[in-house]
Amino acid sequence: MCGRYVQTMPAEAVRQLFRTGGALPNLAPSWNVAPTQSAPVVRRHPDTGERHLDLLRWGLRPRWVKDAKGAREPINARAETVATSPMFRQAYAKRRCLVPADAFFEWKAEPGGKQPMAIAPASGDGMAFAGLWEHWRGEGDEVVRTFAIVTTDANAPMRAVHGRMPVILAEDDWAAWLECDDPARLLRPAPDDLLRFWPVSKAVNSPRNNGPELLGERPQAPAGGGGPNAA
Repeated sequence: MCGRYVQTMPAEAVRQLFRTGGALPNLAPSWNVAPTQSAPVVRRHPDTGERHLDLLRWGLRPRWVKDAKGAREPINARAETVATSPMFRQAYAKRRCLVPADAFFEWKAEPGGKQPMAIAPASGDGMAFAGLWEHWRGEGDEVVRTFAIVTTDANAPMRAVHGRMPVILAEDDWAAWLECDDPARLLRPAPDDLLRFWPVSKAVNSPRNNGPELLGERPQAPAGGGGPNAA
């Protein structure tokens, strides 16, 4: 799955990278984007074809939901079932988006508990997750726009951390994801050499913590377990 990620690119940098038009939202950097928070996504206007950068809430609410109270709002959509699941199939067919990110976090099971890991392109560049978005209208003028990130099987390096990973789209595939009728071929694991991995502080566990220090590498104990607290 993908439950936390990093997005610190300024709006103008996102505009240039994704070639968006229209007004830019006021983007604040976040080193710990969490579910229910608003985050930038790139969408294609159905009439003009122009890409727009907008803030949407993470956790997809289908437009057919009658009562939002207690409604399930998944943050991830499985690539294997996204085209057929009642929760996602309309958004997959008509409302796909790109989710800009610098990195994401995953938790690796270890004997002493779960160790958070940061995962980012080895090149140092930003990336785009495959996303879906929805437009939900409530009573009166209430409009809520939400999104989910599509996940797939982990590639070989990622399997050492977790069995799933977000679908990371190569730049050459961005247009196809936004525009083509059948983008199923894009729903695949990232190349094995795309990402680097490093352990980080458990401070990332709380969404209240949000700063560049969350991406700092956690010091490793010396080989043989001879750390300061070793017996």
